[in-house]
Amino acid sequence: MSQPAPARPTTPAETWRELRAGNARFVAGVPQHPRQDVDRRTELADHQRPLVAVFGCADSRLAAEIIFDVGLGDAFVVRNAGQVISDSVVGSLEYAVGVLGVPLILVLGHDQCGAVRAAIDSQAADPAPLPAHIQSLVDRIVPAVRRVAGTAEGPIDPDSVDAAFVGREHLRDTVAELLERSEVISEAIAAGTLAVVGANYRLLEGRAETDVVVGRI
Repeated sequence: MSQPAPARPTTPAETWRELRAGNARFVAGVPQHPRQDVDRRTELADHQRPLVAVFGCADSRLAAEIIFDVGLGDAFVVRNAGQVISDSVVGSLEYAVGVLGVPLILVLGHDQCGAVRAAIDSQAADPAPLPAHIQSLVDRIVPAVRRVAGTAEGPIDPDSVDAAFVGREHLRDTVAELLERSEVISEAIAAGTLAVVGANYRLLEGRAETDVVVGRI
């Protein structure tokens, strides 16, 4: 006799536990690759009901469905270089919360981030020029660089700035800006139907480490 399917997570806390369990399987090298078969594809053909919205860096090593060992239709994913907030990002995440009803937003940064490195290097005495659209992303990370460097003005020595600390500060800035810009998201958190988690992914270990939590999980 087949076993009944496990209950689907519906609360922020249940969802975060599910994602953490999937990440633990990935780290241990025993992923289950759930909900990735033909039946699942057919089930989702005319609707979606994701478990989580993930806003992460566009880095090719940051594939949320693999990192958290979830399946087709489980993660509503929004990505750009350096996980920088924009109108399109906020609108996409509001859609996930307001229309799709996800109970959790995961903001996912990582170590060895090229956008963070570019932001640090851009504050050197004679930085190499960047294309305009790349520069616009990098500029959003510079406040974190300046806080870590301990100076608001003037050139800095890039080698003196810890990129991991910059990434952590930028992750926190991203979560704060998301809450500031979206009433939909802030109100859902206040109602207890949504939580936001900011986590840093460690490329070598494969582990997503919780850094900031807003809401009840």
